Amino acid sequence: MSNETFAPFDSADYINTFDDVAAYLEAVIEDADDDPRVIAAALGAIARSRNLSQIAREAGLSREGLYKALSTDGNPSLATVVRVAHALGLRLRFQALA
Repeated sequence: MSNETFAPFDSADYINTFDDVAAYLEAVIEDADDDPRVIAAALGAIARSRNLSQIAREAGLSREGLYKALSTDGNPSLATVVRVAHALGLRLRFQALA
């Protein structure tokens, strides 16, 4: 038996470039089945891959508030999602389903 230990998977460890951000969000949104908690958690992973404290400041939130809002148990308002997206250099866009 091996004594190997493994760290929990965190997608934030693999989001390094803006192209990574775009690809990650596209994949999450496609698979989210319109579950806003999944999309919020994805924004949280992106924020963690950057400087969470700086993103929180730019979004007008505390670090703890941002972390909680973008966790899988969080329920951020649309205003929070928009402010975080802008702090990450992103813009929300809507397109027709069909």
